[in-house]
Amino acid sequence: MIQGALRRFGYMLLGVGIVLPISPARADTPPGILVVVQAMDDLVSLDPAEGFELSSEQLFGSIYQRLVQADPADPATLQPVLAASWAAGDNGRSLTFTLRAGATFANGDPVRADDVIYSLSRAVKLNRSPAFILNELGWTADNIDAQLVSVDATHVCISWPASVSPEFALHILTTTVASIVDKREVLAHQQDGDQGNRWLKTHSAGSGPFRIRRYVSREALVLDANPSSPGVAPRIKTLIIRNIADAATRRLLLEVGDADIARDLGPDQFTALKGKPNIRIAQFPSATVCYLLFNTTDRSNPALANPAFWQAARWLVDYRGLAEDLLQGQFSVHQAFLADGFPGALDDTPYHFDPARAKAVLAKAGLDHDIDLTLDVFNEEPFIDIAQSLQSSFAQAGIHLHLRIEAGAEVYARLRSRTYQAAWLYWIPDYFDAHSTASAFASNPEQGSHTLAWRAGWSIPELSAETQQAVMSSDPAERLRLYRDIQRKVQSDSPFVIALQQRSQLAMRSNVRGYRQGLDADMVYYDQVTK
Repeated sequence: MIQGALRRFGYMLLGVGIVLPISPARADTPPGILVVVQAMDDLVSLDPAEGFELSSEQLFGSIYQRLVQADPADPATLQPVLAASWAAGDNGRSLTFTLRAGATFANGDPVRADDVIYSLSRAVKLNRSPAFILNELGWTADNIDAQLVSVDATHVCISWPASVSPEFALHILTTTVASIVDKREVLAHQQDGDQGNRWLKTHSAGSGPFRIRRYVSREALVLDANPSSPGVAPRIKTLIIRNIADAATRRLLLEVGDADIARDLGPDQFTALKGKPNIRIAQFPSATVCYLLFNTTDRSNPALANPAFWQAARWLVDYRGLAEDLLQGQFSVHQAFLADGFPGALDDTPYHFDPARAKAVLAKAGLDHDIDLTLDVFNEEPFIDIAQSLQSSFAQAGIHLHLRIEAGAEVYARLRSRTYQAAWLYWIPDYFDAHSTASAFASNPEQGSHTLAWRAGWSIPELSAETQQAVMSSDPAERLRLYRDIQRKVQSDSPFVIALQQRSQLAMRSNVRGYRQGLDADMVYYDQVTK
């Protein structure tokens, strides 16, 4: 089995222009090449204006840079990257950035104010999945060009019509959708007015520590070092990200030396690796929160729109059994949408597994008959194991979950079109501010972005207004009070059952040094890795 997996691995790498030695006994990756194995089926696009799945978010920081980015050790602190400095305007709704002297893209083009303007305008006008983040500033396709002004080649003034502070705007500009692309390079590959989108799905035009050599969908991504990247140059020459769907195979590839880092392993794989020579397991903080989502617009099952069903579901998740027994410490029980580590996050856990209580809630609401639901789940660990646990615990109250296990792209497609009944999902904030998460779980504006609340079909005008009030407030204490109140309302009465917070773990060869990872999804850093 091991040798067969290695042969397949080596053969696929030949397909992307990299040859790795294959040896049944030992097959260490070559010096200067870092091989990472993970599940990557969810990746839709490598265009930072479009890609918005976990795999793409984890990769964008290696390929692109923003004007400012969060400090991985302290995400509330912002660091200049392509900007050297910035100053807020007197009106409280503008920022003027001075660009970093000598900054260039990977192809040698200088980073200019025009590239900044083009990148932000392009993302808004393309209006793909992550564009809603920039819309938080009040930017639309109709007004964006008037909000971005080039003072000269090295200074750009960015303004916004929304009633939000410069500090909030800076956090928006740390997100991957605000990545700066090379205007000249992108437009050179434009097709039928697509702003280079088709080309950027599989190529790069950034200034990050790596550039794309080749991407084969659902197989492998090969990145070459960009020694001219503003900041510290990467210390490895080539980074290979391999899509290996099976967690057990990822573990085997790491164990025999055909991979340097293995991501997305389940509890069984970590248990098998403990104590193995030349392997170490690293743990990092994570803002990932896992939850159940019900589609209240599904007319085939009216129970989904009934608040009593939502309440019963809260007593049918075996929170501690999942966190402590099944997942063996990779997750902790967490029942509020703001992750621990964010200011204002609730740490109370009012719900526990109580099927008798759930049955009583259902009976009182006239839902004491068998209920059949389809539960969508990603085809990777640990989500399949979690879904099977939910299937067992919900059955104790007469709710029969039929699992639909598919690649991430298919699951996301049904969510966006609201053609699902229930789903087990995870949420990762887009930037280090409570509004990133609150606007997803507690806001469903009549006209605007398709938030998680919209995907649930949950009509909440009062809660949406309270969420907007919180982001508009310039008083930190008032914002904390509002976000705590919003969390309690979502926690107690919503089509979301928030259950767990991840403790991010990965396994690596013991000779790998310098890997860093922060609280948010895009805080994955390979640039200082050595081996």
